[in-house]
Amino acid sequence: MKIYNLFPLLAGPFDTWEPHLQRAAAMGFDWLFVNPIQKLGRSGSLYSIADYFAINKALHNPGSPLTPDAQVRAMARTAGDLGLSLMIDLVINHCAEDNPLVQTHPHWFAREHGRVAHPFCIEENGTKVVWRDLAQFDHQQALRHPDSPDGLLAYYVKMVEHLIGLGFRGFRCDAAYQLPAEIWHRLIVRVRQKHPDTVFVAETLGCSPAQTRDTAGAGFDAIFNSAKWWDFHGNWLLEQYEATRHIAPSIGFPESHDTRRMFDEFEGNVDALRQRYLFTAMFASGVMIPMGFEYGFRKRLDVVTTVPNDWEQPNIDITGFISQVNAIKDQTPTFAGEGRIDRLDYPDPSILVLRKHEINGPGQALLVLNKDPWNRQRFYADDLYHLIQSPQPLRDLSPDWPMADLPTPFEFWLGPGMARVLVAAQQPQAQA
Repeated sequence: MKIYNLFPLLAGPFDTWEPHLQRAAAMGFDWLFVNPIQKLGRSGSLYSIADYFAINKALHNPGSPLTPDAQVRAMARTAGDLGLSLMIDLVINHCAEDNPLVQTHPHWFAREHGRVAHPFCIEENGTKVVWRDLAQFDHQQALRHPDSPDGLLAYYVKMVEHLIGLGFRGFRCDAAYQLPAEIWHRLIVRVRQKHPDTVFVAETLGCSPAQTRDTAGAGFDAIFNSAKWWDFHGNWLLEQYEATRHIAPSIGFPESHDTRRMFDEFEGNVDALRQRYLFTAMFASGVMIPMGFEYGFRKRLDVVTTVPNDWEQPNIDITGFISQVNAIKDQTPTFAGEGRIDRLDYPDPSILVLRKHEINGPGQALLVLNKDPWNRQRFYADDLYHLIQSPQPLRDLSPDWPMADLPTPFEFWLGPGMARVLVAAQQPQAQA
């Protein structure tokens, strides 16, 4: 899955999305992920939903002859014509505190000291952050009455089927690990009885390895990995990858709508953006970027305050580079799956060498990456075939300066953040 995250508050009304859809398709993305588009509660946060079956008034054009739902469907048809499948956030851990459900179905909500409970998180420094604009659903209540036609689980199914009717066939399940895995399993099974091609992706960032495994095992098609935070030195990311790759494929990202913009974080270093996109795309089977990454936007996306006027003039343009990297994924099965990854010893700590194996085949690939996005580094190997366990010839698929011939010994000066992408070529199949 190659996912372009269209942030609706930045994009504006649905009938203005087509240029963004065209750009995503031209870069080789096949999925468009959209944050929540439903009616918001008093706080104005995208993730504080006051009505799951109504559209955020900031996103539909009141002057259009089409209803808000019809405007969504028109956008979905445009996306489909461009080869893009639509994915949307599925927010069922909580809703807005002022959602009418709190009054009409009070038994659906968790209670604390007699009042509706608010979801919370514990930050790294131990601080408890409570979201007081949100009301926490009682998931155990849903499991106590899983087959009730008027129960909470049935409401979740109705919600998903409504979004499918608007043109979405994929769901990024927000805070998935905070819900019991059985809830997800039952929901996924029920939805797929009528809509077997529906895709469910779990947001599992920040949870323990055990939570990740339990959540992923509920029937999700993919999970998100933590490649964005890896400094290329420790082994924790490789260990996480190995622990989950047999359960569900994963999706990496260099930045997201929840993080600081990379171009701002790296003080305008375009080589850092290229490095992180290539790495996250090659590391796991899926990759995602938020809109504006390709242009080096600096202003962080905000689920409350972002508006279309926050669209920036491009600081850079790496759309061509992203297209090249996405094409590498398309033509190389090794990079489209969750095969085993070996970290190879190399004497220069500034260079990362990974060997990735095709998950269901003999294919292998080498990723040689300059960890330093500021300075060039020399890579040298007496024999590249000592680094790869395949007798097949190596092809250089690197987006920068690919080499038609790979000499032995091999020497290459890697530019700042640059990588060599070397793939063991497959012999053509004999004709029957």
